[in-house]
Amino acid sequence: MKLFLRKIRVHYQLYLLFLPTLAYFVIFQYIPMYGVQIAFKDFLATRGIIGSPWVGLEHFERFFNSFQFWTLIKNTLGLSLYGLALGFPLPILLALLLNQLSSHRFKRFVQTVTYAPHFVSTVVIVGMLTIFLSPGSGLINHLIVGLGGDPVFFLGSPEWFKTLHVLSGVWQGAGWGAIIYLAALAGVDPGLHEAAIIDGATKLQRIRYIDIPSILPTIIIVLILQLGSIMTVGFEKTFLMQNSLNLDSSEVISTYVYKTGLLGTQYSFSAAVGLFDSLVNFILLVTVNRIAKKRTETSLW
Repeated sequence: MKLFLRKIRVHYQLYLLFLPTLAYFVIFQYIPMYGVQIAFKDFLATRGIIGSPWVGLEHFERFFNSFQFWTLIKNTLGLSLYGLALGFPLPILLALLLNQLSSHRFKRFVQTVTYAPHFVSTVVIVGMLTIFLSPGSGLINHLIVGLGGDPVFFLGSPEWFKTLHVLSGVWQGAGWGAIIYLAALAGVDPGLHEAAIIDGATKLQRIRYIDIPSILPTIIIVLILQLGSIMTVGFEKTFLMQNSLNLDSSEVISTYVYKTGLLGTQYSFSAAVGLFDSLVNFILLVTVNRIAKKRTETSLW
């Protein structure tokens, strides 16, 4: 204890810098865990969390037995896996291509263009989709009609929802996601490329045998994090794009929790659904991390 206090006195500036981060996680991440217990209670606002009666796993059983359970799981996993299949490799590819550009001016221009969509709000993104894909006045439908086709109500079609959600997300996040890989590529020893060029290696060969192996640990870490949150689909854009016509494809766990919890005031039931979602993510994170550590010796812990 004395040694710990001595370290604090010696490095107190570092601890002061760390204090806001620690306070954030304690206040917004750990203290709210106290409310998780309402998932196992019949929560009554008049009696509070402590005074509400325990019901055990009743809310979980109700969710598992509901007719919406498999639809929610299918939509949530389908949207997440679709987004992972497209959204995970594209930032890597973009970073590898940008790293090969010899013109610094053109490289900065491409980086600016690809980074910019990240700073566009979700509301604006959905608004752009609504305007461009409008069946009556949208640019896309004007092109379809001009080519002899019939206008398509994209946002009202269940079969188009996942594609629009994922592609707009890729457009918005690919450039920003490439930053971490560009940072990793910046740490690659230039001598490796110089030696490869002397040996007659092409650009593709240098990417395959130097760049990709060098950033592979970073790729694995990012993949673990994304697989560990595969049950978590962004609520904002999903809810904004959702309507009664595409509900069969757009209803996911996050929107279902919002509707049953805040709109339907079924606080205990929605807490149980949210806790189930978090537990699945936690199990996936631990499992994928263990597999990665065993196979590649790269892991989060």
